[in-house]
Amino acid sequence: MSLKAVLRGCGAFLPKQVLTNQELSKRVDTSDEWITERTGIRERHIAAEGELTSDLAARAAQAALDNAGLKADDIDLIVVATTTPDLTFPSTAAIVQAKLGAGAGAAFDVQAVCSGFIYALSTAEKFLISGQHKRALVIGAETFSRILDWEDRSTCVLFGDGAGAFVLEAVEEADEGDRGVKASYMRCDGRLVDLLYVDGGVSSTGTVGHVRMQGNKVFREAVTRISQAMVAVCDEANIPVTDIDWFVPHQANERIIQGVVKKLDLRSDQVISTIAGQGNTSAASIPLAYCAGVEDGRIKSGDLVLFEAMGGGLTWGAALMRA
Repeated sequence: MSLKAVLRGCGAFLPKQVLTNQELSKRVDTSDEWITERTGIRERHIAAEGELTSDLAARAAQAALDNAGLKADDIDLIVVATTTPDLTFPSTAAIVQAKLGAGAGAAFDVQAVCSGFIYALSTAEKFLISGQHKRALVIGAETFSRILDWEDRSTCVLFGDGAGAFVLEAVEEADEGDRGVKASYMRCDGRLVDLLYVDGGVSSTGTVGHVRMQGNKVFREAVTRISQAMVAVCDEANIPVTDIDWFVPHQANERIIQGVVKKLDLRSDQVISTIAGQGNTSAASIPLAYCAGVEDGRIKSGDLVLFEAMGGGLTWGAALMRA
């Protein structure tokens, strides 16, 4: 029996608190014009005091289950992509499992920073097509505001908090037409770790640390590596990049997104962008953007959707799915 992983539902959750560029300009030496021109970001959501990554993840996961018409007990695999876990251990996935009231399936975290959702989606898909698990929750969730240096205008203006989730189900290859995850592609070059990192950790400093980034160097790497990943994943699926219906990128920077669009001869109206109102939510940004496209009616069942991301490591990757 040959299996594939089909998307059954998606869900999103954003904290209530919104931090605008104008409000940020009162805290650091910046302005709405400066931020918008360089990034496309106008505002971002910030988790409230006591609101944890697992809280955001559980809310998004429950929304995805509701969208799929399933219950938590129907899930036997939970993979959470996050850089901002509740605790050093146990995994945020284990905490989410308990908050949802799910049964004792497998649950673990994946850490690939902004590329985390691509890594988590690919990992879950492999478990499903192996037959080891039947239904998976794949969640990207971040409280990135907790690791920002709010005096560093080069980073604090970029990031926001949020969570998004997919419910995937293993079905026979011959069922559901051409729907399902078609291919995925993941890469990392650890030689570039100093371009984007957090300056603290359990075994190095015993502290959480703050995000540090060489923004210009990250920008130069991004368009080339992201475009290469998108071409590679489409080649693996034997589908031309120009055949996709929708491009759902990691919401890092509007200029990076448009650079990729131009390089690969895509159309701007194929892009699902949420960056203006959410900023960079790291591993949460792809499912948040996908859910926005579904909610407003742009993405429909049967559409071919291409995802991409790049994050600290440097990590990068892409995935192709027919909705």
